[in-house]
Amino acid sequence: MALIVQKFGGTSVGDPERIKNVARRVLNNKSTDDKTVVVLSAMSGETNRLTKFALSMQKIPDRREMDVLLSSGEQVTVSLFAMAMKALGQDCISFLGDQIKIYTDCSHTNARIQAIDTEKIMDSLNDNKIVVVAGFQGVDENGDITTLGRGGSDTTAVALAAILEADACEIFTDVEGIYTTDPNVCNKARKIERISYDEMLELASLGAKVLDIRSVAFAKQYNVPLHVRSTFSEAEGTWVIKEETAMEGKAVSGVTYNKNEARITISGVPDQPGIATKVFTPISNAGIVVDMIIQNQDTGNGMTDMTFTVLRSDYKRTMKLLESVVESTQATGGVQGAETITKISIVGVGMRNHSGIASKMFSVLANEGVNIFMISTSEIKVSCIIDEKYTELAIRALHDAFELEKDTPAIEENLV
Repeated sequence: MALIVQKFGGTSVGDPERIKNVARRVLNNKSTDDKTVVVLSAMSGETNRLTKFALSMQKIPDRREMDVLLSSGEQVTVSLFAMAMKALGQDCISFLGDQIKIYTDCSHTNARIQAIDTEKIMDSLNDNKIVVVAGFQGVDENGDITTLGRGGSDTTAVALAAILEADACEIFTDVEGIYTTDPNVCNKARKIERISYDEMLELASLGAKVLDIRSVAFAKQYNVPLHVRSTFSEAEGTWVIKEETAMEGKAVSGVTYNKNEARITISGVPDQPGIATKVFTPISNAGIVVDMIIQNQDTGNGMTDMTFTVLRSDYKRTMKLLESVVESTQATGGVQGAETITKISIVGVGMRNHSGIASKMFSVLANEGVNIFMISTSEIKVSCIIDEKYTELAIRALHDAFELEKDTPAIEENLV
């Protein structure tokens, strides 16, 4: 007997017929003694449709009321799914986040799960019912409905799998798994059979959109095996699991990119203690996340430049905040920025054991005439900021250079 959590995204439940198809799939794949929990997103496009309604009422919609509104999307899909299951002769019960008590903090529209009460779920499973839970939503200490932000249904599914000690969590989507890069950019992209939690965390944080980063963090923390696969195919997908020795043999597992970033430079600031605090505290207080940061060396005149990246959606707000920072720091060069950039990254746990990976990446980009503006590294990733217009060229060149189309790419012994 196994306990399986299955999550289906918005495309999978995009209309009533697709919801029926998902119900048939769940039932057909269920063994007699298996216990099954299904987590559903809203129908594709529904969240955007509801958001437009909200914007027609308020320019900046009230966050509490947004949660009440947006949570209705999943309420529709879980109720229809339960009806479809009953029509197939399988007992099924739907639960909303506040009914089973998925407790979150009070951060409306971007809440974090803190605890889950499993009593109703387990009672229903023990009564041989399939349980379907609304993803993306919970309830705070005040009894208010909360939502988890974009990708929140993935997080709901993995959190449930963790607390229920499920044997696996299957994430069904409209692609067949995790690929070495975006198949829409590189036709040589290959589906990865197994990838480590750490690699998937890096890929998710760097722009890969298949899994929400919080769901991967939950999976790693509680050692939940994730199986990312297609709703529309029976093919095996990609398993996201603990790191295995074999994974270290591949220097690079994937190439990804993120166009949703902007680069900002504040020039001619005094090279002295406390300047970084003056620059970044107002940005932090505004809730703006800063990614890469580079401070140039003092050129001998006691002044330096600071360059950093923020989300492109925060670019104009950040530039406005820096007007007062220029005055308080007496920055002689003012502020410059660029929105047309891309962060391109290579990821692989094998980087820990193979030297020269970064050097090879830089050489590949140089050979293609791609200039690098900023560089950031971690133990298993190298990221470069480049001009947005070179994104696809860079992706394809790096994918070829590291032979990612092969299941076991060759490791060059002469990397330096």
